[in-house]
Amino acid sequence: MGIYILVSVLVIIACFLQILIVLVQNSKGGGLAANFTSAGQSMGIRKTADFLEKSTWTLAASILILSVVATATIPRASGSERSRIQNQIQNAVDPSAIPTLPTAVPPSSNPNPTEGQQPEN
Repeated sequence: MGIYILVSVLVIIACFLQILIVLVQNSKGGGLAANFTSAGQSMGIRKTADFLEKSTWTLAASILILSVVATATIPRASGSERSRIQNQIQNAVDPSAIPTLPTAVPPSSNPNPTEGQQPEN
C-alpha cells in the first residue's frame, strides 16, 4: 500500500509540473506577441522553448510510466476476501427462475369455517 501511495503522489506532482510548464510556453503560432519581439530576444526565447518542449515530453512520458506502475501496485484483497461486487453476484437471484407463489386453499376443503365465513349448505 505504501508503494501505491508514493507512486500516486509522484503522478500528482508530475501533473502539477506539467500544467505549469504548459502554461509558461508560448504558442507555436506566436499570435499577437510575435509582432513585438526583436531579433536579439528570439535566440534566448528559442533555447527556453526547446527546454520547455523537452521537459513537457519528459513529464508526459513519466506520467504515463508512473500511471502504469500505479496500476500494477494497486492494493488487492487477499484470496479469502471477496469484493462487494463479487458478493452481490454470488447472492443474486436467478432472473430466469419462476417465482413460487403461495397457493390458496379452496373453501370447500376447509372443514372448520373461520370467523366471517358462512358454512355451506
